[in-house]
Formats: sequence, structure tokens, C-alpha cells
Amino acid sequence: MKSTATLSRRARTAVVATATLAAFALVPTGAAFAAPGSGTPGSSQACEKRNNNTIKQLLVCVDADGALEHLEALQAIADANGGNRAAGLPGYEASVDYVVETLQAAGWNVTIDEFPFTYVGPSTLEQLTPVAAEYPTGPFTGSGPGDVTADVTPVDVQLTTPNTNTSGCEAADFAGFPAGNIALIQRGTCPFADKALNAEAAGASGVIIFNAGDADTADRQDLIVGTLGGSNIVGIPVVGASYPQGVALAQAGSTAHVMVPMPEERPQKNVIAELPGKNNDNIVMAGAHLDSVQAGPGINDNGSGSASLLEIAQAMSKLKPENTIRLAFWGAEEAGLIGSAEYVAGLSQAERDRIALYLNFDMVASPNYIFMVYDGDESSFPAPVVVPEGSVAIEDLFESYFTSVGVPYDDAEFSGRSDYEAFILNGIPAGGLFTGAEEIKTDEQQAIWGGVAGESLDQCYHQACDDIDNISMEALDVNIDAIALAVLVYSYSTESVNGVVGKNVVGGVRLPAPAGPEGTTGSGGGHSHGADD
Repeated sequence: MKSTATLSRRARTAVVATATLAAFALVPTGAAFAAPGSGTPGSSQACEKRNNNTIKQLLVCVDADGALEHLEALQAIADANGGNRAAGLPGYEASVDYVVETLQAAGWNVTIDEFPFTYVGPSTLEQLTPVAAEYPTGPFTGSGPGDVTADVTPVDVQLTTPNTNTSGCEAADFAGFPAGNIALIQRGTCPFADKALNAEAAGASGVIIFNAGDADTADRQDLIVGTLGGSNIVGIPVVGASYPQGVALAQAGSTAHVMVPMPEERPQKNVIAELPGKNNDNIVMAGAHLDSVQAGPGINDNGSGSASLLEIAQAMSKLKPENTIRLAFWGAEEAGLIGSAEYVAGLSQAERDRIALYLNFDMVASPNYIFMVYDGDESSFPAPVVVPEGSVAIEDLFESYFTSVGVPYDDAEFSGRSDYEAFILNGIPAGGLFTGAEEIKTDEQQAIWGGVAGESLDQCYHQACDDIDNISMEALDVNIDAIALAVLVYSYSTESVNGVVGKNVVGGVRLPAPAGPEGTTGSGGGHSHGADD
């Protein structure tokens, strides 16, 4: 695999890769497990009774149908709670209860990790002139509260398709801006926070950020509501709008009413579950965020990751691992990665040092999927964060699994734009899987993975239609096996990642060298929480 690091890094990577294969090279390639969907599923009774301590046994017992049962439960929770499972709302609390009950019934040690959370309720965007209309909207995370009625002033917007706007990215964009007006800003080029902060500095009383409109696709046309990257970033209200609404609001003589309610303190919960190992000072951690956005039930984003971990937890419940396994179901990820950040921040350095690695699973069943692995070795593009040593070995393990079952894969940017951010910022090796969000599938990707070119990998990303019909069972079935394999392998030994020697995998598993990424993603392969691109 190509590396952009120094010679010493390359040397370490080669040693790690060799150690990974050597540790598991106990049986002929492919003999330990079959390709997803090719084997005869184990009976549920047999799976419940045995400890599933071999790769073959575990992968027979873990499948997408089992995860689907959990997805259906999460959908039912959303249906009963206003159509979503968002942090601060009843649907999230019910999701926590479901996860806790499921894990406790499977015999895991479950704890609740509570953290502070500022909830902002439904917001208003109403155009008063030259047309009268009320638009669907939402507050950006980090918005200030406020109730404003004022003239609307477009800020360096481009109402053409395609466009390459930099609306609101520079203070100069606001030259002559009438203080007290509402700034109308277009998505594009720079972070949302830069736009909002520049608007506030120019004297805007409120901000409307509308979608880019640079392509005729849902992800660039529909309502956009994002995060400014934290809490209390600005003191003025900031709401989202679709591209067509932005065009309407950009008309001469436009006035609007914008309202973001006062925030409320509503502490939220992470669910943490452990299966104790002989070595409790070497913890293998895997996580997925449990919350949805307020717009919908969040079944792919991220019921798919949560349901996968629940299915695996049930299948591994009788395992007696060498290393302690810890699963996390994060809250308030959609509000800015808050739950995972608060969790890691609350650990002492000694507790952080016990975590051998962290595996993240955020959107693993996108309906128009491509299979992606977090690019720890930066073979496709440089990471915008420091990649902790050991992350390359995690990437290699996933890639070797995909290679062993003949599934092509590509790189996802090692961006820190999901719950692994807090871990890598503290030097903890990380990796994960991703099947795509608002990115558009190319003709080349269609030829490799099927699906529909010219459409988003998940056309319902952050929308009400991210429901039980918005998943690919094929993608889920492939990925749940890859997740299960990684958790089980590292429960035996993390030597390839952090040098801590464990035990050989019972029954063995020999994996081939990774075939290499397909090279179709470039720098657009990352999960885009908080990004404005």
C-alpha cells in the first residue's frame, strides 16, 4: 500500500502488516469463513448457547437479518416519537432504553455515561416580502437564540448552476452590509462557522445559510442544516434553507422572520457496555452514534452502525475474551460529536491509556453504497488530522477481510468527522467503515459497485426519508461480518496495533494482503459533519 509518510513510518507499517498476517496465519486463506451470504446460517438456538470464539462460528451467527430486527425497533421508536430519535427528544431516550435492555439481556455489563447537552427546539424561517411563505428549517448547532424580522441582504451569492461560490467566507464579502439586516449566505468553500462569525462581526441580526445549488442533486438543492462546530459559537440566530428558498429570499425587497428559541439544558446519555477480558488493561473499543437528526428517524445514519453492534454483542455474549471489549452507543453526535468528546474528555490519562484502539461505524448500509475503509495510511489523500500510530494496521485488517471475500473497496478520508475524532486527538489508534452520505456516485463507482451513477450514495441523508426502506441489506451484510471479525480478532490480540501480545485466534484465520483501494474517492470520501463543501 502506498504511504506518504517518512521511511521510519513505512518501516513500521511493513512490520505491523507482517505481524498482522503472521498472528492469524493458522489456516489456509478462505477456509476460516465464507463470503457473506454464502454459508448456511447457524440456528439461533445454537448461536445463543455457544461462545462463538472462532471466526467461522461468529460469522455464521452474525448477519444483516439480525441487525434488521434492531433497525425495525429503532424505526418503531421514531414512529412513536415524532418521527425522529434526536438528542434532547423522547425518541433518543427511548433508543437508549432499547439499547440498554438489549445489551443487559445479552449479559453485557452496561453503564450510562451522562453528559451536558444544550437543546435547541424547532426554529422558524418565514419570508414576508415580496412573496409570503413559511419554509422548513432548523437551527445550526452553535446558533444563538433570537427572534428577528428584518430586510434580507444576500452576501456574495451565485444563483447559477454550476457555481463556485465563496459566499461569506471573507470579511470583505460584507463590505457595506447594512447593520441589523439578515445575512443570506450560500453553502460553499469554507466552514459554516466562518460564514456565521463574519456575518455577526458585520452587524447582521440573523443568518440564513442556504444550499449551494451547484448541482441538480438533492444533496446540493434540499434544505441544509449543519453545525457551527460547537455550542454558543455566535450570539445571533442561524438557520438553514434549501437552494430554491435561497433564490426566493435573494429577490430584491425581500424581508424575513427568523426565530431560534432559547436553548435548554437537557443532559444526554452515552450507553457503554463491557465484556470483561483477562487483560482488563487492554481494551478493544467499538462505537456508533445512536442519535438521529431532528429531520428523520436516522435508520442508515446511524441506526445501521448501532444495529450492527447490537447484533454482534448478542452473538458474542458468551465469549471469554483475552482483552476487554467495550461498546459505545454515542449521544448527540449529530449536534457536533458531543457525546464521544465528553466521554473521552472525562477519562483520566490512565484510563485513556487502557484503550488499545477504537473502531467507528457510522453509516454502513447506504442504499447507493460504495464500501470504504478509513484511510489510516493516507494512500489516497493526506489526512487533515494526525493519524495515531497503529491505525494503519486496523485499516489493513479491514482491507484484508474485503479482499478475502472478493469485495472491492475504497478509501474514506481519515478526517475525524465522526466519533473517532476525540480518540485520535488523544493518540488512540482508530479505524472504521463507511458506505457514503451525500456524495454523488460516479460512473466508475457504478461499474464497480452497481447502484445509480449521478445520485447520492444516500439520497435520504439527514432527511425524513432515512427510514427502514433507506438501507442496503447487501452492504449491511458485508459490513457486519467485517465488523464482527475485527472485534473478535482484536479481542484476542492487539499486538499489530499497540504491541500488546495476546493469544492466537481459536480456529485460526489467514487473511491475504490487501488488494488495494479502487482509487475512486479522492478527497470527497469523508463523512462531512460540520464541513461546508
